[in-house]
Amino acid sequence: MNRVTITTPDGDFAAYVARPAAGAKPAPAIVVCQEIFGINADLRATCDELAAQGFIALCPDLFWRLEPGLDLSPDTDWPRALALYQAYDLDAGVRDVAVTLETARHLPGASGKVGLMGYCLGGLMTYLTAARSTVDAAVAYYGGRTNEFLAEAPALTAPLLMHLGEDDEFIDKPAQQAIVDALAGKPNVEVYRYPGCMHAFARHGGAHYDAAAARLANVRTHDFFKARLLG
Repeated sequence: MNRVTITTPDGDFAAYVARPAAGAKPAPAIVVCQEIFGINADLRATCDELAAQGFIALCPDLFWRLEPGLDLSPDTDWPRALALYQAYDLDAGVRDVAVTLETARHLPGASGKVGLMGYCLGGLMTYLTAARSTVDAAVAYYGGRTNEFLAEAPALTAPLLMHLGEDDEFIDKPAQQAIVDALAGKPNVEVYRYPGCMHAFARHGGAHYDAAAARLANVRTHDFFKARLLG
């Protein structure tokens, strides 16, 4: 499995990396933040898809302080994943993601531009890191608890795209409306809501996977990154 090592003042951790075809010109990098299930098949597939689109994709091991190297199933490992999520230090995690972004900027074959995206917990980490650090573009898929951190919205300067399922069981309609209202005045932010979709509607083969909504969200994400990282 293709891995790179991320070095921080607190220690080292791994990130899965997928690269464009050999011989390609310097490519922008995209850091992909995991759900609560570690660097599993779903996240590796996401990185591989981004590499096929011409990006260097890295998925850092966000839970390395708790239990490194996790590869959990959303179907069978939910209690274990939830316990790790509840123990996770968001502030330390933001620092880890920020270091990963800087590492990605300087990888061999990288162009120096870097995007950030994430799902569920990773969506929240994308929002928080975009507010607290430097990134060229960011995309958050159904970031749980984002509504709890809307006081940080004024600090967002990078272009941000957000995807929300209208029937998300973890981000209810009042929380979604609070997010929309808080970000409405920012010209660099776009929020899309997907009718009839629940949480994790874009997870490959997930229980609530919605092929049409996932395809639309992913096309919007690709176009968003292409315009801001490849231009």
